[in-house]
Amino acid sequence: MPLQNGKRGLLTSIQIPVVQHYSSVAIRFFGCQGMMNHTFLIIPSPDPTKRPSKALVYDDHSTQFDAAKGWRADSVNFQPSPTTKTQDRYVVKQLEINGKLWTLSGVFDGHLGDVTVDHVSNHLPIIVGEFLQKAFDSDPSRLSDPGFISDCFSRSIIAFDEAIAGDVLNLFGGIEGLSSYTDRQIREIINDPKNYRKARLNMYGSTALVALVDDTHENLWVANVGDCQAILVSPKGSDDWDIQILTEAHNGDNEAEVERVRREHANEPECVIDRRVLGALHPFRSLGDTPFKQPPEFTRRILYNLLPGFHDTSPWEEFLVRNRTPPYISAQPEITHVLLNDIDPRSTVPGGESLRSSSSPSLPRFLILSSDGFTDLCSTEGQQRIISDWAHGVISTQSMMDEDDSSVDRSNINNILPMSPTVSSFSQTSLSSSPTSSPSTPGYESRNMALRLLRRALGGDDQASVSRVLTLDMDIAWIDDTSIVVQTL
Repeated sequence: MPLQNGKRGLLTSIQIPVVQHYSSVAIRFFGCQGMMNHTFLIIPSPDPTKRPSKALVYDDHSTQFDAAKGWRADSVNFQPSPTTKTQDRYVVKQLEINGKLWTLSGVFDGHLGDVTVDHVSNHLPIIVGEFLQKAFDSDPSRLSDPGFISDCFSRSIIAFDEAIAGDVLNLFGGIEGLSSYTDRQIREIINDPKNYRKARLNMYGSTALVALVDDTHENLWVANVGDCQAILVSPKGSDDWDIQILTEAHNGDNEAEVERVRREHANEPECVIDRRVLGALHPFRSLGDTPFKQPPEFTRRILYNLLPGFHDTSPWEEFLVRNRTPPYISAQPEITHVLLNDIDPRSTVPGGESLRSSSSPSLPRFLILSSDGFTDLCSTEGQQRIISDWAHGVISTQSMMDEDDSSVDRSNINNILPMSPTVSSFSQTSLSSSPTSSPSTPGYESRNMALRLLRRALGGDDQASVSRVLTLDMDIAWIDDTSIVVQTL
């Protein structure tokens, strides 16, 4: 797998004992300063959940929605660098809509800082739930219309994003009202404790990938803003898997996204430079990132006046001088609808069309939500192979039940890979990616499906590959943050 410079930040480390008797190996790494020598430790039976003598580098959760039907979600967040605080988040939550429980799961990849991604992961699910409940209150029959739900889902995300800048601009009567205030007056208003946090949300951004499943488990909706990825994994025969990618990456690697921005800003040759928006940002769709969505006055008059202030605004000015006709970054989600109770396969085309999933009643079906860090980890060996091997490994797991017992329902993941007995069923709280003590057993022995997928992507049984990712001796992050949610459907 490629090793790369990741996102910078701070890390609050949890110290663990030093493990002795490791072998040190030197490798050559090409970084921003050219070729450099770095060492890593060969770990006997390496565990992706720990970095020897440095820190706990992951957190995971398992959430049981319905044990009898095998509906559950397992999650993990991973960053091995001891100097880097992950800016990925995930959420697994149930939404009560008119007394019935829908499930919402999501992965969010923050950039520039973690203030906005924390806000998105904590509050976006609430807004989605409110929009669905209001839709039911106005016309209960509409919740049976998948197209209406797709539209409602999309509008909730756009409204959430618009409120990030809107809540601040309302303090001044809109962007035009800023001219009526002096910088001193603006500083007093935005640095007031009741306004400070909502103003800071505009300095950072986050991608968002959110999955919604209705109460009957007949429909799946996936909303994507940015470059996270959703994958539907369905059994195909006795020893094969149908792997459907449900999303497209909204970044500079997607030619359609580049052309969209160029088309929307036809007379601005610098709207995209080196496949980055205004030469600065790689995601072409995100939540937050207000300097790319509002006129430069917003940044210069509001963000520059936020405490503690800016010693050097030149990095901002490099792209602000190109900001002529915002917005350049879109919050428009790509919505994909999947009919879960239809077993006839069709080709997967993201962008709002209803798809039919392929499935077998004898084995579980999985939805994988992941940040782009997982895609990077799979780039060498290939995502299809890694996921197929992982799925085969999960359903081949020895359980306490007799595999020859014909009465065992192997479509229920709990009969194949039972959750730890110390993990409780779902409670009405959102599970976000804060550090936790997990009952999971490390590596392939883990009962957490997401952690097992992470281990396979890191190298599986390849001791050197897994060790290299866990213990590389560098002062900066060498791989991107990685969050994975695996949900059974």
